Amino acid sequence: MRQLPSFSQSLNQLIACSSISSTHPSWDQGNKAVIQLLAAWFEQLNFSIEIQAVPDTNNKFNLLAKLGSGEGGLLLAGHSDTVPFDENSWQSDPHKVLDQDDKFFGLGTCDMKGFFAFILQACKNLTAEQLKKPLYILATADEETTMAGARFFAKSQLIKPDVAIIGEPTNLVPVVMHKGHMSHRITVKGKSGHSSQPSLGVNAIEIMHKVIGQLITLKEKFQLTYQNQAFDVPAPTLNLGAISGGDNANRICGYCHLDIDLRALPGMSDDELIHWLSDALKPLAERYPGRISFAEMHPSSPSFEQQKPSTLIDIAEEISGHSCCAVNYATEAPYIQQLGCQTIVLGPGSIDQAHQPNEFLAHSEIDKTNKLLTKMIQHYCL
Repeated sequence: MRQLPSFSQSLNQLIACSSISSTHPSWDQGNKAVIQLLAAWFEQLNFSIEIQAVPDTNNKFNLLAKLGSGEGGLLLAGHSDTVPFDENSWQSDPHKVLDQDDKFFGLGTCDMKGFFAFILQACKNLTAEQLKKPLYILATADEETTMAGARFFAKSQLIKPDVAIIGEPTNLVPVVMHKGHMSHRITVKGKSGHSSQPSLGVNAIEIMHKVIGQLITLKEKFQLTYQNQAFDVPAPTLNLGAISGGDNANRICGYCHLDIDLRALPGMSDDELIHWLSDALKPLAERYPGRISFAEMHPSSPSFEQQKPSTLIDIAEEISGHSCCAVNYATEAPYIQQLGCQTIVLGPGSIDQAHQPNEFLAHSEIDKTNKLLTKMIQHYCL
């Protein structure tokens, strides 16, 4: 049997397997190399391996590894993809780990290939005979874009663990609540014409100006109507993210597009948000019939909350030494929760490093994460 790599060796190999997820085709890559690498390692540790092709994706796969038998058990989950990168902003090769200043620099070291390197070390001395309940490892595809891997895995219902830990970077603080995410494109169809004859056309930019006014009013209503003090941004958010329209200064603008981002609090449904959005635009839609429309840009991601009381929260707080918290970003937690298990987000590194040039994982995370994973496995599987 080949000797399994050390933590730093496995981290190096994972980072070297580029697996960028992007909605832009020129950036988007498959993740097969990462999945095959993880499969080879866990197969050496006598885990049973299942590789799941994710439908309607660009050569993307999920990996499920299982050690032990029986019902329940522990699921350790994470995503195998990374975001794109700005090469000019990196001070080193993003796909080669640079070990410097007590940090591992590289794309995915923190978010979140590093978590799998930790899991590998925690599993090295485990045998199926030791386990009273199974240990599962899940690596998903496309978390950074559509979350297609987690969506498909949740629909598949292959396993029913007791609890799940998603190792996103939380500084090892248990996250038990986060907002949802949905994005829409609002389109205004005007009527182009010569700028010297404005009455003969309909300027889409001018109508979009009114749309923006309605959206800002809606944003203010959110802040007054919904509050959850568990979040440092306690209200739902509405962001005006990108706008485009027109083609020349001397032409009346015929089309204008606005892309918006909505982040809902736990307890708010997608239908509720869409109703608010539709209601806000209704007066303008009636004033300009057939000219204003909106459509979802990507499949939405629901909000997440692990309800209390929860033994997993209690144990995670005890082992980590931190009280649970809420975060504003979205994760795969609501999909993993659909397996019927208690679910938290808890992993090494800081979200401040995610999606940033010169992303790193600090050496100081190693011992703390190894101890936490070992104790979790011992509690739920041994």
